[in-house]
Amino acid sequence: MTTTLRADAARNRDRVLATARALVAEGDLSLQLNDIARRAGVGVGTVYRHFPTRRALLEALAADAFAALLDQAQAASRDDDPWAGLQRLLRSILLGQLTEPTLAEVLSTSPDEDATAPTTTRRGELAALAATVLERATRAGQLRPGLTLDDLQHLVCGTAFAARIADAPDDRVELYLAVLLAGVRAPGQGSSPPA
Repeated sequence: MTTTLRADAARNRDRVLATARALVAEGDLSLQLNDIARRAGVGVGTVYRHFPTRRALLEALAADAFAALLDQAQAASRDDDPWAGLQRLLRSILLGQLTEPTLAEVLSTSPDEDATAPTTTRRGELAALAATVLERATRAGQLRPGLTLDDLQHLVCGTAFAARIADAPDDRVELYLAVLLAGVRAPGQGSSPPA
């Protein structure tokens, strides 16, 4: 009996996530839990049992994209070329935000906004990896002096926002990224090849 209940709970959770993903694909990031329950054909209590807040649901939807971003950040932190590592990191963050709207929202909200423990951990890991990449590029003289991790975060978020509001095709996104990279590169380091 317990196994059946657990299997049923897992199916309900999967239905809620599938319904929420469909809404996000339609451009609806409001993720109203009552509406999701209705569309998924489950009780409101079922949704709240799995996802007590909109934020918890949003983070569950972004979890795979966040894990992929962490993999890219890890690779960037180990790149033999500090500038190539920075390019890889910024490109991964930008494209991750553009391809997965839930990731964009998770990354752009304050870490203090009721984040779940897994997301808090992921954010800490990403910040540590990004700090390593930034430090390596700075030590190598590749990064414009004075830029901080917060500066880079704001610049990437701004670039992602510009690409979204312009509904920019891939070639324009690549151009925006090239301009961003040229802007953060230390003077006298040459032009930035496309990321």
